[in-house]
Amino acid sequence: MSTLAVVEEILRETAVPMSVREIVQHAGPRLPSKSKTPDTVVARDLSMDIKRKGEGSRFVRTSPGRYTMRDLAGRTTDVTVTVTAAATPPAAGAPAPLAASALKQERAAPLPAKRAGANDTASQVG
Repeated sequence: MSTLAVVEEILRETAVPMSVREIVQHAGPRLPSKSKTPDTVVARDLSMDIKRKGEGSRFVRTSPGRYTMRDLAGRTTDVTVTVTAAATPPAAGAPAPLAASALKQERAAPLPAKRAGANDTASQVG
């Protein structure tokens, strides 16, 4: 049985997105690879399958390092993401949180030009 077949069994049994480490722990001796780093083998095989087959892959990455079956992806939700987003409403009078695109734009803004002044070492010629 191939590594991806074992991974598919594990993901279907649990029906929740899992990290590579969790997949390897659940698989135990079922993994065909005798590698000293089975996490690396599973991560490589999943990544290559998704990269090569794209939308045709049976697997999907739900977040960095977490995978599930493509047909289960719409039915499962990552509880930590859902709870975190909904559990903490802004306090009264607090500014509304910035959208991710606004944060990126803010970070991308150029720094103001440095003005030459008395503290500038280049201007202090002795």
